[in-house]
Amino acid sequence: MSRGQPVRTLFFGSGAFAVPILEALHQGKQTRVVGVVTAPDRPSGRRAELAPTPVALCARALGLPLVQPERVRAASAIDEIAALEPELGVLADYGQIIPKEALELPRHGILNVHPSLLPRHRGATPIQATIAAGDSQAGVTIMLMDEGLDTGPIVSQETWMLEGNEIAPELEAEAARRGAELLSRSLEGWLDGTIRPVDQAPLLATLTRPLRRDDARLDWSKAAYVLERLVRANEPWPGSFIETSQGRLGIITASVAASAPGDIPGQIVRLGDRPALATADGRLVLEAVQLAGRRAMRGDDFLRGKPGIIGSSVAPGP
Repeated sequence: MSRGQPVRTLFFGSGAFAVPILEALHQGKQTRVVGVVTAPDRPSGRRAELAPTPVALCARALGLPLVQPERVRAASAIDEIAALEPELGVLADYGQIIPKEALELPRHGILNVHPSLLPRHRGATPIQATIAAGDSQAGVTIMLMDEGLDTGPIVSQETWMLEGNEIAPELEAEAARRGAELLSRSLEGWLDGTIRPVDQAPLLATLTRPLRRDDARLDWSKAAYVLERLVRANEPWPGSFIETSQGRLGIITASVAASAPGDIPGQIVRLGDRPALATADGRLVLEAVQLAGRRAMRGDDFLRGKPGIIGSSVAPGP
């Protein structure tokens, strides 16, 4: 990097996690964002109107050029990216694998801001996996991208302790904020060569996968504390539900209580004025719920309206 000369930087991102990172790059003195690669506008809502990604909205507000290829590995997309003559790439929450041809374009490589302590929780859903696994700490990693899935060497990391009550959107927002700050602190050392990347330890790697709609269905053969974590991890999508005698019941918030004598796993029981699901280990207390097509309500209000649910059985999990 020439003294006083900002580096031509190409940003790859689509989701909300990436927005603070793009904003930090745009505001930084070391980089000049010459293009933003994001997913195409997609049909959304009942009217199927085209909706831009959060990153596309941000880029347009900042007046940054957009590149929106259907497939980033297509030759036309590579040509469009190459024409921007990037010297550095930064990626966050993009959703596509970057091909070798694009990885080799910037002389400073492409840095990936990933919301986990790599090599733990590689892949598509690190935030949800951190909560579901009951990790005591969260983190964000900046790595130099290679052709693998989050396998590149680590440039920098930050970690912080969790309280054990986080929900996915809150943890994602915190990771995005910290990731943007970590990137800003790391860029100078990366560009002048004083930061040397360190290889990941492959034996410590874990891999996450995209969540599916079926993941919302809670399995009472698991412990209550596991299900409570899933309720927090699955917020807002795919959510969490159980199939009851009153229909599908969405679980918005839950807590954990000890089992009681006579509990039968899979049965709805009463805990004071609230309903609870007896599980293989403990009770999942239903603090806030929502019947299909109805408004959300507190568990005690639901139980007053549906007292007959006590003693009924819940369908087994997937």
